[in-house]
Amino acid sequence: MSYTCEERDLVVIGAGPAGLCAALEAVSHKCDPLVLDENHRGGGQLLKQVHKFFGSHHHGAGKRGFQIGEELVEKCEEKQVEIRLNSLAAAFFQDGSILVRDPKKIYLLKSKATIIATGAVEKPLAFPGWTLPGVMGAGGAQTLMNVHRVLPGRRIAMVGSGNVGLIVAYQLVQAGASIACIIEVDDKVKGYQVHRDKLRKLGIKILLRHRVVRAEGDDCVRAVLVEDMQTGRVFRYKVDGICLAVGMSPLVELPLMRGCELEYNLRLGGWVVRHDENMRTSCPNVYVAGDVSGVEEASIAMEEGRLAGISACVDLGLIAKGKAQNKRKEILERLRELRAISGKEVGEDQRSSEERNLTV
Repeated sequence: MSYTCEERDLVVIGAGPAGLCAALEAVSHKCDPLVLDENHRGGGQLLKQVHKFFGSHHHGAGKRGFQIGEELVEKCEEKQVEIRLNSLAAAFFQDGSILVRDPKKIYLLKSKATIIATGAVEKPLAFPGWTLPGVMGAGGAQTLMNVHRVLPGRRIAMVGSGNVGLIVAYQLVQAGASIACIIEVDDKVKGYQVHRDKLRKLGIKILLRHRVVRAEGDDCVRAVLVEDMQTGRVFRYKVDGICLAVGMSPLVELPLMRGCELEYNLRLGGWVVRHDENMRTSCPNVYVAGDVSGVEEASIAMEEGRLAGISACVDLGLIAKGKAQNKRKEILERLRELRAISGKEVGEDQRSSEERNLTV
């Protein structure tokens, strides 16, 4: 089978916050990027986030996530950045070509530089009954609720007390559901205090040092059994939904196809693409940004996208190294501040020797 082949200077895979910021940075240096995304709208995970961001004006402080996503898309349109939606990057070959499938055709893209911003996927949690209808990822519940206006359940147990679990639990209450409990195996709440305090004001129980024993039901979830890990006592909560907020795994399939080195970092979601501070991977002219390089906040993904865009333009000869260095310095400083706030300052010296040695 033969395919048409199109040549571009820069291809960005993923139209989430990292990919869109990478494209905007690139176009500011006279580059003409092409952005691909398999979804029907640009903006990525931001489009289902209705809570307000905090931080600085660089990251949309005071705006809701979906507003930030829409603004990034609008800025790309103003700069005449081409965004091809419903376009799946199905393969990334060793010669650097990308196989793309859209609703009408399959074709090849040959790019001089490629930025991969494919994001991450929710981690599952296996327990008896976990395949029953009504058990879903918290992100899936958020999509149903905030994008499609479908309430995923009336009474829900949330598993995981990180920011995703806390935020989605609060949004479920706002949408009309009740939260039976939030279940956390650790001895402390993982998410920000501001999110935890909102739930506690509503009287929602956060069960620390507890685990899911099993989900009950025949055709769908009817109840969840929860064990107190300190006493061994088991409690039964009547629910019609169980949401899992137990972490994200970076979507590293495309960079792995290309031959990019991976490394294992538990703090950042597991297997991530090895990259330097300028988002360059082990493969020439291939860069990563956002959750594919390690699961962190959307604000961090935006800054990583800007870094990747600068690096690609430097390597394409579109920006002088001296000018690039000044911009990088500003971005790296903002990244340090963001990571200090989120508690994810994970420099090479802070990784365990086991994590540093796990490379593929």
